[in-house]
Amino acid sequence: MSATKPRQAHKIIGLLAVVFSCTVAQAQDQRAQWESQADTLLNHQDFLGAAALYTKVIEASQLKEKEDYKILYKRALSYYSAEDLDRALADVTRYINEFPENPKPRILRALIYRHKEDIDNQLIDLQKAIELGNTNPQLVYWRGSLLLSKNEFENAITDFLFSKKFNDDAEVETNLALAYRSIGKADSALICLNNAIVLDVNFVTAYVYASAFCVEDENYGLALKYANLALRVDSNNSAALLYKGMALVQSKKMDEGCRCLRKAFDAGEDDAEDYLKEFCFDAD
Repeated sequence: MSATKPRQAHKIIGLLAVVFSCTVAQAQDQRAQWESQADTLLNHQDFLGAAALYTKVIEASQLKEKEDYKILYKRALSYYSAEDLDRALADVTRYINEFPENPKPRILRALIYRHKEDIDNQLIDLQKAIELGNTNPQLVYWRGSLLLSKNEFENAITDFLFSKKFNDDAEVETNLALAYRSIGKADSALICLNNAIVLDVNFVTAYVYASAFCVEDENYGLALKYANLALRVDSNNSAALLYKGMALVQSKKMDEGCRCLRKAFDAGEDDAEDYLKEFCFDAD
């Protein structure tokens, strides 16, 4: 009788092991089903629904294995798409801490920081993503735009020239012009703006900057030409009206110049006020 007890105990332990294995398998199957359903919701832009299911997977797995963190990244993407930026940031940061050498989550976090208007942290993550091997020209251009906003003009020019090799367009040329102008290369800036116009004759921003630069350089005739071209594209463009008005009054064409300046001021161009006071209002 006593000899059978160990065998019975062994059978019970074995049965428990089988039951445990089945339970684990069932749990894994359930998580896989939730993940698949969440992926479908994400693809159909039901971002909060997807995030809720990813949360169930995360809670079930407790992120015990490295591979479980892919769900955390998916949930971060869902939250970002739903514009729940704080939760997206928390998830993607947790993922980056676990996988610091993966460039994709760095890009996602940079996007989150862009929505938060956090230039410094955008630059940190973009720089790291590029260092990790993602040299997509769009990322390099994005970095250049941020460097331009931080007045790091030489570095911005380097990035714009790199991205220009792969995809030259009016926006790239215009930003390159701004960077060149900021380091005193006025001729190079105007060349870039003319390139922008050739690439897209309807890109009004290039005309406006060209007119502004010419006003600064006291080349009022050329400023007027660029302003008129801008107004052909957008007859109500307030900035173009401003620079046209400036060019006209400086050329002693007071009536038309003052009309343009008044329109520009009424449209919200505060810089027109000083010109109106100086050229268009009779002294008290």
